[in-house]
Formats: sequence, structure tokens, C-alpha cells
Amino acid sequence: MREQRRLVDGSAVALLDDRVVIEVAGEDRLTWLDSITSQALTRLRAGESTELLVLDPQGRVEHAAGVLEDGATAWLIADAADAAPLATWLQRMVFRSRVTVTVRTDLKLLGFFAGGAAEAAVAGIAAAPNSTPLVWADPWSVVQPGGYQYAQVAEHPSAEYAWRVAIADADAAASALPSLEAAGVLAADALRVAAWRPRWSAEVDERSLPHESDWIRSAVHLSKGCYRGQETVAKVHNLGHPPRRLVALHLDGSDDLLPARGDAVVAGDDEVGTITSVARHFEDGPIALAILSRRAPVGDLVVRTDGGDIAAAQQVIVPADAGATADVPRLTRLSRRPAGQDPRRA
Repeated sequence: MREQRRLVDGSAVALLDDRVVIEVAGEDRLTWLDSITSQALTRLRAGESTELLVLDPQGRVEHAAGVLEDGATAWLIADAADAAPLATWLQRMVFRSRVTVTVRTDLKLLGFFAGGAAEAAVAGIAAAPNSTPLVWADPWSVVQPGGYQYAQVAEHPSAEYAWRVAIADADAAASALPSLEAAGVLAADALRVAAWRPRWSAEVDERSLPHESDWIRSAVHLSKGCYRGQETVAKVHNLGHPPRRLVALHLDGSDDLLPARGDAVVAGDDEVGTITSVARHFEDGPIALAILSRRAPVGDLVVRTDGGDIAAAQQVIVPADAGATADVPRLTRLSRRPAGQDPRRA
């Protein structure tokens, strides 16, 4: 709890050993990444940040990464378990493009919130191989150009989620960390869960569509050119509804019991979804994110764990009617025309 408070007030730094840097160099890097991922990247300027998704042909999420451009190189920040598979896939997609892809295990990642002493401290150790300090600004705090938000809330909990990640040489990070206020990855993740921020290592499974976790708001550009999976993204957003939906759960903490990722969420006698992320928040108490069936009821739910059932109050993030944004008029069927009307004159 103390570490979360220090992160929020900008005085603490978290060493993010659960993430890895991928270096994408070469003069074609941005147009190439633009052509094979969900994000519009061709106009990204030095010092600008965004994030991308790699989708399969059916529009399901395969990989995710933050993107930081420094004018000569695009730096990708990926969850550790996804870094090697993402890099391998990117290398297979190079073909004739003037691009090189390298996993940089010699670099460390330091997470902090903007606006405090930690930002000033980390600025001095962030790597800057091309004269631009490598500090990624998480785009989740606002809906990005070309994005769309399904959450229907007056104030999104991400509004103050000014999360930053600095890329530093391992030696520089090791020498600086003892003098910094330290926080752990669990504290950082609790703040992510409270901001409804999806993550590849938590919210993604073999069925995940970006619509289901409201990821279109920051990682998908709906009006860019073609890329793999775009047809599904467009169809679900314009004409259909995502089959599942992300919700926030406020858990009963009276028994000091927390669920685990993958635990079932039930409504009555029916299993309606699974837990994806769990945390103890310094203000909100025990909280979780869960992916539910689109048809799951909106009211209170129960999380079924090995230690017993936990009551959960549901807060809708992605509503059941998300999508179908195109105003497509319904055509009147012939059978519904007034009796005696000649269909040739309809």
C-alpha cells in the first residue's frame, strides 16, 4: 500500500523486470510496422509514444507492445513472456524491408508516474542513443487519434494514469536504484487494474478481440490502411458486438481472500466469465478485472475460488451493446409490406 501511494505521488520508481525491450531499427521501420500492426505509425515523431497490437487473420490479439520513436529507432516494450515470440514474428515479416529487429536484454525498464521527484531522477539515467531520452508515455490516459472508447463513464479512471516507462542501460539503472524510492511490480500492477488498463500477460487469451477490453481506445487506429485482422476489427466495431466484455469487480474483503487469474465468475448457477487480473488497491481495497460473456447479467456476481466464494460488485467497462456504431438502416422485408401492395411498386 505504501509503495502504491509513493508511485501515485510521483516519488517512487518500479523496476519492471516483467517487461523486455525490442529494438526496431532501419529506415523503413515505421512504414513497415504500420503495415503489419493495428496502429498508425508513419507520422510518429521523435519522442512520441503509442502502442500497437498484432492480430491474427480473425482479428484476435496475438501480441501487444508500447512504442517509442526516437528519430532513428522504434523501441517496443513488451511483456516478458511475449517479447521473444513477438520478435520472432517480426523477424519473419521483414522480407525486403530495410529493418532489423533485436531483443535488448541489456536494457532495464523503470516505471513511474509523471509530475514528481521520480521523473526528475529517472530523466538523468534514461538512455538516449539518438539524443532523445527513451521515456515511453502510456497512451491509455486518453482516447488516441483513430481510437474509440466503449466505456460509458463520466470520468474514466485512467484520466490521472500518467504512467511512464524509462529505458536505461542495466549498469546505469543498477547504480541509480539504491538512491531512489523503490516500488514493486505488484504495486504498479494494482494501479493498472484500478485504471482498467488491459495487459497482454493478463487480459489476453486465444480468443481475445481488442474490442472486448476497450483496447481500441489506445492501440487500434480505425481509419488507417489495411493490416492483418482489420476486417474483423471493422465488422465488430461497425456492425456487430464483441462476444465478451471486460468488467471491473470490487471484491468483498471481509475474509481476506483474493481470487487468482483464471478463477470462475458466476451468476446464479451459471459460469459467465473468468478473472484476468487481481490486486489490493490502497484506496479501493480488493479489486479485479474479469472477462465475461456479453450476455452476462449486469448486477452483482460471485467469484469461485479454491478458498471459497467471494461476492463481487460489477462495474461495467465494455457494455453488452458495444459496437454496431455504423448507422445502417434496416431494409423492410417483402412479407412485412401492407397486404395488397405490389412489391414492384414498393
